[in-house]
Amino acid sequence: MRNKVSVLLAATLALTAAPLAHAGPADPVDPVDPAGKYADQAVTWGECAFTPTAPLECALITVPRDWADPGSGAELEVSISRSRATGERRGAMLVNPGGPGGQGTGLAGDLAALAPDLGGAYDLIGMDPRGTGQQGVAGSAFTCDVPTDRLPTGPLDARDRSAASLAEHAKEPRAVAESCQSDARTPYVTTWQTAHDVDLVRALLGEERLHYLGYSYGSWLGAKYASLFPDRVGKVVLDSSVNWQGRLQAAFEAWPEIGDRQLTQQYFPWLARQFPDAVGDDPRGAWERARKVYAEQGVAPDAYDRIFVGMGNELVWLLSAAVLVAALGEEPEVPEALRARLDEVSVREFGVPLGGLTPAKVAEELADYTSYPGTYYAVTCGDEVTRTAAQNKALSDRQGPRWPVFGWAYGLWQACGHWSEAPRQQLPTLPPQVADRVLVVQSEFDPQTGYEQARAAVRAAPGVGFVQVADSTTHGQYVVDGNPCVDGAVNVFLLRDSRPGRITCPGLPLPGEDRVFPADGPVRDAVSAPMTAGSAPSGDPALRAGVQERIGAGFRR
Repeated sequence: MRNKVSVLLAATLALTAAPLAHAGPADPVDPVDPAGKYADQAVTWGECAFTPTAPLECALITVPRDWADPGSGAELEVSISRSRATGERRGAMLVNPGGPGGQGTGLAGDLAALAPDLGGAYDLIGMDPRGTGQQGVAGSAFTCDVPTDRLPTGPLDARDRSAASLAEHAKEPRAVAESCQSDARTPYVTTWQTAHDVDLVRALLGEERLHYLGYSYGSWLGAKYASLFPDRVGKVVLDSSVNWQGRLQAAFEAWPEIGDRQLTQQYFPWLARQFPDAVGDDPRGAWERARKVYAEQGVAPDAYDRIFVGMGNELVWLLSAAVLVAALGEEPEVPEALRARLDEVSVREFGVPLGGLTPAKVAEELADYTSYPGTYYAVTCGDEVTRTAAQNKALSDRQGPRWPVFGWAYGLWQACGHWSEAPRQQLPTLPPQVADRVLVVQSEFDPQTGYEQARAAVRAAPGVGFVQVADSTTHGQYVVDGNPCVDGAVNVFLLRDSRPGRITCPGLPLPGEDRVFPADGPVRDAVSAPMTAGSAPSGDPALRAGVQERIGAGFRR
């Protein structure tokens, strides 16, 4: 049940932090002693513990618990994978799907299958970062288990600002923070430690420089790896980017605003076009009516709201539509272009096709939860100084009136507000000598890593390239969205050694539509030509959708 909920509405316990005084540009740091046992270990490649989508080999490597003191504590194992270049090899590229806490070993094979040119030119290297376990091995990930009796009771609604409601909201983040911090691994599951693991992978592969492709939180990890080891990083693509020159948690704090923007400018107009009989000319009003219907069925209003936050891939987009229309009376007429996909999504998540989906069935599937992803909280709370619970409550008070869908709830769900340990290391910003090796890709209406976050990072790092995608709502662009303009621009950089400075690509049509409906957003640059449904390349759409879903799942918590 937890796996279902994690895609649909896994508690969006996005975390906040107070400003951190970052270290300045760092000199190259060498954590690997050429004579030491970590760099000297043999890498034994073999079969993976899962079925890859392209030829892939996997291995386990040993890393110290603490790179700051490699001789202390129990050692850890990290799983890596390799898809060997099938053509003229240009080097090795480590790929990361984000999270924090996304497993990357399978991603190497997925990208090789979806992008033969990329897989032909590079050995694609996947890694399951420390704390995430081993892909294909159940129960190997680090989790924070919370006793059910410590969780809130009753259907929570963050719009209720009574003392009793606020007290109930405080239970879960406090319990999660205490559970995670009771685990001895927590202080050592951070971006600083993982970046050092990445550099060990580079050393074990015998690469002078390691190229990098990271999505979502992976943009933060990649930028910090490049900042810590500027002489060891090659080309870097940061897709669906946070502000890696600022604070990681600022990306989460923006969720109420960017989520409301996507709903207002893209999602509600799409609902009105696709389901006019169900939502009429007031889709936001229909959304509010459905919220009340589910509350009467025992679905916490907070849980309902989270379904519509972070809708950065087609699965969640369609699933939220199915949940909404199921509450609006008789089954609405569904456009033929969407019928099969809505039925598939509804069966997958609720066990019945759309025609059998009812508010009671939705309520039945939204069971309680007791296990939380430890890597996610260890990284987001351990990388930076965090805001206090009182500061998060004040943030909720400010954001709620402006962005009510998630503004009221966001500040109340922050486990990092109860984090007691300060960060053990500081993370540097990107040094100038690396800027011309970095390309950022960002969509205009990304509801998980907002456009302004990526733009701020680019502005704070002169010389970094920028590919922006107008009118796009998706989280994860290069390769996984199938946008030929984006793929072409990035491939010019990775395959032809000519990096774009700043370009604006058109987005793809929304689900069930054959053209783009331009919306008012932060991108002001002109787009040469609108994209049509026929502009998207061929390929395995199921694999593409699955990869994009995985990229979005971690940052959606």
